[in-house]
Amino acid sequence: MTTQSFISSSQKRLLRTLNGESLYPPPLWLMRQAGRFLPEFRAIRAEADFMTRCLTPDLATELTLQPIRRFGMDGAILFSDILILPWAMGQSLDFVAGKGPVLEAIRTQRNLEALTPEKIPEKTAPIIETISRLRHILDGPNDLGKATAGSTTLLGFAGSPFTVACYMVEGGGSKEFAKTRCMAFSEPMLFDRLIALLTQTTAEYLCAQVQAGAEAVVLFDTWAGLLPPSQFRRYSIEPTHQIVADLKARYPFVRVIGFPRLCGVMVADYAYQTGVDVVALDTGFDITKVRSLLPKGIGIQGNLDPIALLAGGEALKTEILAICAAARGMPHIFNLGHGILPETPVEHVEYLVHTLRNNL
Repeated sequence: MTTQSFISSSQKRLLRTLNGESLYPPPLWLMRQAGRFLPEFRAIRAEADFMTRCLTPDLATELTLQPIRRFGMDGAILFSDILILPWAMGQSLDFVAGKGPVLEAIRTQRNLEALTPEKIPEKTAPIIETISRLRHILDGPNDLGKATAGSTTLLGFAGSPFTVACYMVEGGGSKEFAKTRCMAFSEPMLFDRLIALLTQTTAEYLCAQVQAGAEAVVLFDTWAGLLPPSQFRRYSIEPTHQIVADLKARYPFVRVIGFPRLCGVMVADYAYQTGVDVVALDTGFDITKVRSLLPKGIGIQGNLDPIALLAGGEALKTEILAICAAARGMPHIFNLGHGILPETPVEHVEYLVHTLRNNL
């Protein structure tokens, strides 16, 4: 199958925004929208562990479509995980309840050489199959509740090299990722090799997603804000630039959203130097100030506080309206400043969707 076999996507509001249009009200999707706040998601989670859900096309397809069916989101993001890539290269990976991901840490050149990037296509084949299924469902005759055929943009994604390296070196989650950052300072050659490997394999993985039907992709650099400016340029901006360049050399039409979380004033360098089409903003950004820092034509995504969505009420409405007013006149995708919290009431998400589409 090739991307040329798919129908025109010109009617998709999210894709139009990614192509530089300013629409009001803005298109909407939410980070972690396929998640634990949905009762239908929890029902499937009770029957299958996380990796089974990611690697079983029937399950991953259903989980991706649940928020589309319920809310009619403008974007459907693949249900998967940023750590699929190290797992596919042979790094052990478990998801432990109450702890999160646990990996066998990469600390030496021997650890690095033991990885098998050549196995990625075979091991990620079920994920690529899920993307292909999703694209045909979204663009064809379907029964997706509030979403109409051909209106929803399919988003693939990957973790950015630095963020994925954080988990690979640390062996799991952390607040500071001190071991990873120490390696970057004390063993820069080793860390550079890891980043180079992740840059190459991430570009190839995203190309496979686009080939299967993803219309745009997201690069999540969740821990970029831990880096000082010199290392942010080296380990966030430069790898992202290379991935975007490689991806667009093969698929000039594909659009890229970059999320350099907590990067602060470095957002301007990121927007100018990476080649992304849209910069996703975390909760701490003031859109009215950020928009003057960005190059003309670059869109923004965000940046509602997930706690405001959790709280609901008039405060939620105030935040929604303020964000939309601040971003009006530029390409803007409404989203959260980070992932939706599991305890968020479904009714609050329904209220968000209704407010965006009916009260602006």
